[in-house]
Amino acid sequence: MLKTSDYPALEALAAIVETGSFERAAARLHVTTGAVSQRLRGLENRLGATLVRRQSPAEPTPLGARLVRHLGELRALEAGLAEVLGPMDSPGLLRIAVNADSLAAWALPGFAAVPGVLFDFVIDDQDHSDAWLRDGAVSAAVTARAAPVQGCDATPLGGLAYSVVARPDFIARHFPDGPTAAALERAPALTFNRKDALQSRWATRIAGRPVALPTHYLPSTTEITTAIRLGLGWGMNPTATLKAELRAGTLALLDPDPVVTPLFWQVARLAKPALAPLSRALLDQARATLVTPAA
Repeated sequence: MLKTSDYPALEALAAIVETGSFERAAARLHVTTGAVSQRLRGLENRLGATLVRRQSPAEPTPLGARLVRHLGELRALEAGLAEVLGPMDSPGLLRIAVNADSLAAWALPGFAAVPGVLFDFVIDDQDHSDAWLRDGAVSAAVTARAAPVQGCDATPLGGLAYSVVARPDFIARHFPDGPTAAALERAPALTFNRKDALQSRWATRIAGRPVALPTHYLPSTTEITTAIRLGLGWGMNPTATLKAELRAGTLALLDPDPVVTPLFWQVARLAKPALAPLSRALLDQARATLVTPAA
């Protein structure tokens, strides 16, 4: 269990994690590098666990990440979010798990509506981002999971609409009879990463059976659109990011119906009061841009 005397060491740990080095942490805290090392070593010895991987940049172990998150929540609860987000000599980071498509399509204006805060965005698929909350590594997450993680509250955000698109000449060459199972098993797709199941779920529904998609893996929402436009494959991206391409005719729909993924904002209950302004900003942005998921 943590003691009051541990908090200078926690501040040192947070500074190391947030700056990436012992030297920069010392400069932030206005102490020597040796003092930072001594504080961290003392806490590690007391807890019997390594909290920081000594590399460049320095990174927290899972326990170290949980302790940094704990300190951030204490800062917010003690001072109130308005003060935490205001001008500070050494502001803390709010670590949030969010999928790249949400950042590209709707969420960034919501984060920008809470000025002064420093965000540490953990980019992960919406089907997996809740795991960061479960591990205690983030304070909140945008997730596709409706069921709250233990110790968290979940609020519906709305549905993120995706369009399935390709170049018109790509469609004419690879899908002359539409997206049949045989065509989908030959035409290359573009997928964000191996956690991204949107394409395979859509293909299974359209084909009426599971299909093995040949796919390029490209972990960038923006670059996936570029790659589709260049004819590298077909793919799915948030409809909001494709409007200009669809209007111009450089991309065309493989399926007239959008694929809608319901999203939820999950917040650790301990941090919920302090994160209320951020939650309100994101909910306002979601209401303005997301669609109503099908019942």
